[in-house]
Amino acid sequence: MTSKTTSNPEVRFLNPPAVETQKKKYCRFKKLGIKYIDYKDANFLVKFVNEQGKVLPRRLTGTSLKYQRKVGQAIKRARHLALMPYVTDMLK
Repeated sequence: MTSKTTSNPEVRFLNPPAVETQKKKYCRFKKLGIKYIDYKDANFLVKFVNEQGKVLPRRLTGTSLKYQRKVGQAIKRARHLALMPYVTDMLK
């Protein structure tokens, strides 16, 4: 017997294995040094809201917990003053 399998372990794939390299998520507020999130800037707050008007979670935006709370509060204030809609179809 030859030890072909132990000396030359060839592994062949029909398709190359998919290696997904995602970009590292970061908190844009910490990186840019933003301390205050202005609720009057609706164009900026739209980045943190999906098409239906729901607030995007931290795992998608990469925002830290401290600033995610501030973003949520700013969106609520903007909605209260009718700068942003509560519910919509195709906001972006």
